Parts: sequence; structure tokens; C-alpha cells
Amino acid sequence: MASLYKNGQLVVAAIRVLTHRHNGPPSVDAVTEMLNFSSEQANLICSKLHELGIIELLEGGFGTRLFVRDHAKLEELPDEEQTPAFAEAIKKFQEERKSLTRKVDAIKAEQAEKKKALHAELEKQLREKLVRKPPK
Repeated sequence: MASLYKNGQLVVAAIRVLTHRHNGPPSVDAVTEMLNFSSEQANLICSKLHELGIIELLEGGFGTRLFVRDHAKLEELPDEEQTPAFAEAIKKFQEERKSLTRKVDAIKAEQAEKKKALHAELEKQLREKLVRKPPK
């Protein structure tokens, strides 16, 4: 994961380029598309930059538009990777997901065995009825 400093530099640069290209402030979606970020990631970065006074988020009739307020504040951000807590949370989520997948697979296997046993029992009962039935 890149640091907020690096991502902030990218977002501010994208806002400037898109403002130049379109002669107006870009939307969060335009920045997201340009930087190939997920919408969640872009919204999180933009909201953090807004809280720090680096960019301005203005909501209007055409959606949320982005403006650069004070790019110099970017230099005050630490150029460190994001906290390990975030990485740990992702790892924990992935482990829980794997555990859930294993449980689902176990339940499916158990149901398949029950179905197989039921078919075997029905086949056995059918054969017994055929054997007991005298020919005409």
C-alpha cells in the first residue's frame, strides 16, 4: 500500500490535469478512472485530503467536484507506508473468508454424503421389493 503522501500527490496531480483537460473541476469518478483506483480507495484518500485542507470537495447538481486548496500541505504528510493495522485487518478478513469457505465446502461434502446414502438406501429397498414380488 502506498502512503497517503504518495497517493495524495497522485490525486492532486490528477485534479490538476483533469481541470486543465476539461476546463473545470473533475469529479471523484474522473480521478478514480484516471488513477485506476477503486472508488472506495479514491473516496477515502479524497476525504482524508479534504480533512487536512489539501483539497476541497464541493457537492453540487453535477455531483462532487474536486479543487486543489493547498498543495503545500502535502509536504507535511509523512512518507511512510500505511499502518500495519490496515494490512492486519485485510489479512484477518482473508483468513475469516477462507475459514468460511472451508465450512461451506464441508457442509456441501456432508450433504453429498447424505444424498449418496439416501440413494443407496432407496435402491436397497427397491431391490428388496423386486425380490419379494412373485412373478406372474
